[in-house]
Amino acid sequence: MALKTFTGETMQEAMAKVKAEVGDEALIVSNREIKKRTLTTPGLYEVVVEVEDNNRYQKKTKRIIDELESNKKDEVLLKISEAAKKINNLSNNNDKKLNNGANIVEIKEVQKEMQEIANTMKLLQSTIWDLNSCQRDNLVIPPEFSEIYAIAKNSGMHKAHLDEIMTLTLKHMPLKMRSNPITIKRYFNTLLRRIIPIRQERELGAGVKKIMMFVGPTGVGKTTTIAKLAARYAFQKHKKYKVGIITLDTYRIGAVEQLMTYARMMKLSIEAVVDPGDFVEALNRLRNNDIILIDTVGSSQHDKEKVDKINSFLSVNTFASIDVNLVLSATTKFEDLKDIYENFSILPLDTLVFTKLDETKRIGNIFSLVYDVKKPISYFSIGQEVPDDLIVASNEYLVDNMLKDIK
Repeated sequence: MALKTFTGETMQEAMAKVKAEVGDEALIVSNREIKKRTLTTPGLYEVVVEVEDNNRYQKKTKRIIDELESNKKDEVLLKISEAAKKINNLSNNNDKKLNNGANIVEIKEVQKEMQEIANTMKLLQSTIWDLNSCQRDNLVIPPEFSEIYAIAKNSGMHKAHLDEIMTLTLKHMPLKMRSNPITIKRYFNTLLRRIIPIRQERELGAGVKKIMMFVGPTGVGKTTTIAKLAARYAFQKHKKYKVGIITLDTYRIGAVEQLMTYARMMKLSIEAVVDPGDFVEALNRLRNNDIILIDTVGSSQHDKEKVDKINSFLSVNTFASIDVNLVLSATTKFEDLKDIYENFSILPLDTLVFTKLDETKRIGNIFSLVYDVKKPISYFSIGQEVPDDLIVASNEYLVDNMLKDIK
């Protein structure tokens, strides 16, 4: 570690400078009074602390890369040398015919070894490329941070977001915490949790009505999510609510029948609506309910006509504001999640609901989308069971599952 000196007219002033530049957990090497304060002259105090030596990290990281590169190259060269000897032995046996059974076997063995060499070369190239990529992007990952960086990257988090957050971590993490891998993981986990916006579920006040519309692509599980929420509000919560359902998805008979079945089982009122005029009437028929859940037709994010049709329902006058929730699948890669969000964002989106968390182990894509668009998450669907497999979103659940060391 390198040493840095801070001075001030008082010890408090010198310590304030240390805190501002290095942080609360700075490791103090020494502190002393250099000159006493008098009536006519100020005092002088000195504090010496340990600070990060970036050159040391760069040298250490480069040494690790060089060692790995050297070891891999030695391994490849050895295999090439052995294969070359076998090929040379075969070529020297010109008096033997190539269709001789033994020679054919040897040729196949050499071909197999050459393929292994090619695979090893590809591995070497990808490994060194991956290790060097951080340096090319002006981000040097100290060895003690390499494990958490690899775990986060393996989670599916977008690299640009990971590098940005890692840069902040390296800049602000107190020096004392860096010597312990467990402390590093805990700090990084806490930082990620603070970044994720969550919409807390709140109890409704007396006489307050809530209308929730669910939009999103086909096949993400909007209808099942609505059934789970209907059961949650009507039966599972400490305070039981009167729930009504409206479906705008009259394009698919199956979707209407599915919701009708759930509504009958739970003895809930349900309305099927075709156009905005019918929508107003349906809302008025259900206005004695505390909560109204609205299912919409699933559509491609590029089907502007259907998205515009959904928007037309939101333009009508209602007795309560409509909370619009974009439902997305956790199995969708980040780039597609972003594309879906951008195309549905012509609607006044309030929250995000993520489904199918039980179908993937890598949910860093969820983090990256929320980090990118700054829109809060309200619920996670973690299975197919109605109503049990729906949980209120929490940053602890997302980050803890995201940072599991998945092989």
